[in-house]
Amino acid sequence: MKIHSSTLRLLALATFFLSCFRAGAEEARWLSDFNAAVAAAKASHRDILMDFTGSDWCPVCIRMEKDILSTPAFKDYASKNLILMRVDFPEGRQLPQKVQDQNNDLQNKYGAQYLPTYILLDGSGNVLWQEVGYVEGGPSAFIAKLDSLKK
Repeated sequence: MKIHSSTLRLLALATFFLSCFRAGAEEARWLSDFNAAVAAAKASHRDILMDFTGSDWCPVCIRMEKDILSTPAFKDYASKNLILMRVDFPEGRQLPQKVQDQNNDLQNKYGAQYLPTYILLDGSGNVLWQEVGYVEGGPSAFIAKLDSLKK
């Protein structure tokens, strides 16, 4: 059976896109649904890192995102060790009412009075660690703090 070059190119292209999709699936992503984060944490035996942020107006939040949370080092660490949960309080866009209500409830429940606040929870919702404000030292310092909390 002879395979045409156009068929081979199509197979190569399909393989490429599938490998990109698989690689993307492993990348850390931020959830906005607390129940989904808890379920994912329980299923994967990982802790939840909640980021209480004002993503579009809080200068310190924006700096943390740029300097630490969006770096390849942190993304790689998080994809292997954490379930990420963003608890956002934006000013320039409207979140769905259900998400706003959830975020307000989480802010009250965990006492996150200042932004940014980072709270690490186990899969049962128990607080393991809390940090308020900018974390100096870049992604390696932030990762070291998280690693020091492992059981």
